[in-house]
Amino acid sequence: MATIRLDKPAWGSYADRMSKALLGTPAEVEVASMNFGVQLAAAWIPLLGILYDPKNDMLAVSFDGLDHMVRHPQDIYVQEDGGKVQSIEVIGSDGARHIIRLRQAIPMPA
Repeated sequence: MATIRLDKPAWGSYADRMSKALLGTPAEVEVASMNFGVQLAAAWIPLLGILYDPKNDMLAVSFDGLDHMVRHPQDIYVQEDGGKVQSIEVIGSDGARHIIRLRQAIPMPA
């Protein structure tokens, strides 16, 4: 298993490519923070897409009936195994870790 740190200039294009690959994939979002511990924000809901908006410096993860926003993300890491994405971790400006786990690993987009 490898963890890849994405460079900030690549966040938008990576999110666009991932959105196409992830469409309909069940995922969960776990948020871990020193302020409020670990909380589940979404549990195995089909993903509609991921968007990074550089103007507002915000990452949005869209599900059917739910949007999860991370304002002013500091880092984005992708955990992959054998060329397949298993999870995406976004570190917020407050240090909270937003972990998007996929029920099934999907091939990394080119």
